[in-house]
Amino acid sequence: MTTKTLEANEYPLKEIFCDSYSFEIPRYQRPYSWEVEQAVTLVDDLLQFLEEQPQEIQHANPYFLGSIVLIKPNGVLSQIVDGQQRITTLTIVFSVLRSLVSPELKSALENAIFQKGDPILMTEDKPRLKTRSRDQAFFNQYIQQADQLNDLQAYQEILNDSQKNMRRNALAIKQRLENESPETLKRLCQLLLVKCFLVVVKTLDVDSAYRIFSVMNDRGLDLSATDILKSLITSEITPTNDKQEIYTKKWEDIEEDLGRNAFNALFAHIRMIEMRTKSRSNLVADFKTHIKPNEKPEQFIDEKLTPYSDAFSDILSRSFSHPEYSQQINHSLKWLSSIDNNDWMPVAIYYIAKYRQDGKRLAEFLKQLECVASVQMINRIAVNHRLIRYKAILDAIDLGSEFEQSALQLTDKDKSDARKQLDGDLYLSSRIRSMVLLRLDAELSDGTASYDLPKISVEHVMPQKIADQSEWRSWCPMNETHQQWVHRLGNLVLLSRNKNSAASNYDFEKKKNAYFLQHGSSTPFVLTNQVLSYETWTPDIIETRQQILLEKLCQVWKLND
Repeated sequence: MTTKTLEANEYPLKEIFCDSYSFEIPRYQRPYSWEVEQAVTLVDDLLQFLEEQPQEIQHANPYFLGSIVLIKPNGVLSQIVDGQQRITTLTIVFSVLRSLVSPELKSALENAIFQKGDPILMTEDKPRLKTRSRDQAFFNQYIQQADQLNDLQAYQEILNDSQKNMRRNALAIKQRLENESPETLKRLCQLLLVKCFLVVVKTLDVDSAYRIFSVMNDRGLDLSATDILKSLITSEITPTNDKQEIYTKKWEDIEEDLGRNAFNALFAHIRMIEMRTKSRSNLVADFKTHIKPNEKPEQFIDEKLTPYSDAFSDILSRSFSHPEYSQQINHSLKWLSSIDNNDWMPVAIYYIAKYRQDGKRLAEFLKQLECVASVQMINRIAVNHRLIRYKAILDAIDLGSEFEQSALQLTDKDKSDARKQLDGDLYLSSRIRSMVLLRLDAELSDGTASYDLPKISVEHVMPQKIADQSEWRSWCPMNETHQQWVHRLGNLVLLSRNKNSAASNYDFEKKKNAYFLQHGSSTPFVLTNQVLSYETWTPDIIETRQQILLEKLCQVWKLND
């Protein structure tokens, strides 16, 4: 007799946040790590989907939220192996909605957050989700308990990283939803509980769970979406005159040249180029339903797949060839590749494929695209808003108006927001500081700077902590002045080594000679070499340097135009 070790079913959220499950996050799991962009993007996606559905939610299409893997041997106790970020965020969404909807709607949301106690059975209310033990008291007090979001707003105590993410996400979701109409909030609640689905994979023990988790996340072994699309598309080509074989070989040559991972990524970019919207389904379904390459398979391979793959290869290798404009084009591609997302890629692929022969036009376009992508990164623009902007640029390309008043040009708000970010505590913006400083260093160099280094870190010149008897204190006696300048652009340099907390606090001369120099000689970074020429490092020097470096960055990204 075969023992059943795996069960997988699709359920609406009302059948998941219910008495059949008592979710627990094991202590070995990583902390809750979703940040505001991911949490708000989930809510934005749901609201956008809601706008596309009939007024009566029972007639709406289903919305798929992915899968979760649980260890659930018997009873209701369910340990989350994969899916804690979604389950935790959904609980936060339920909590925020509970604080915003009318009293008659609160009970369903309360029931999604708490299992109700029974006085006859002598049981108490119990939260449906128990986070890691170190976070549960905070999560229960400020998220799961009702009417606590105002206290969460005013919370001043020290939090760990996962608690900070819980707090920030709850407040950001509340800010996103609090101006929606009561009717929209009601429909959103209905959509979440009735029409949002998760695939729940249940196993008996941790070994089985992790085998499944590994298989689900091992992209190299699974049958990929492009394998399915290959069969769908090439099977529609007539086999006469070896045509099917010829086009199958074209397909396989492109896949081999790009590599399997890049080839799969290319199809996601083609989806954006063709559909101009964020996916509401999976890659195969989007191609079959919207792009329909199987209707004209040869045309798709010749006119889309081949030129787009050539353009994608140019982007990945940064080796575009043109008799006059190669240097400018590849310079822009280099800095575009430093952006912390790939949302700009469909736009670049489309333009390179369309204007490959017009080097001057292509060089100017990529230069402006790099400004837009960089400024969006600096301003921490959320993914949905990035995609809306890139869609607008794609539409402008089709109209031939990309260099006119289009989304390719920075707005006054883009520029002012970016200047504010660059003129603030840049070091604390960990996601942008390295990109900004490397871009700045490249502009200050004569073009010979090389950043092909195994390790690059950002360091303060004036240290983050100043000892009372140090020379730093004599140069910067006021704590307020120290806090004003310590994390600013003018006080930061690049190092080609790991940071050293002890060396960070050396006196200036020792810090220059023992920490900033590389094997006793100058460093690869202009920013760092500039500092070596100073004999003192006072707030006045930092302020002067701040203005010079800020002006250079404004020139790079045209923030003063």
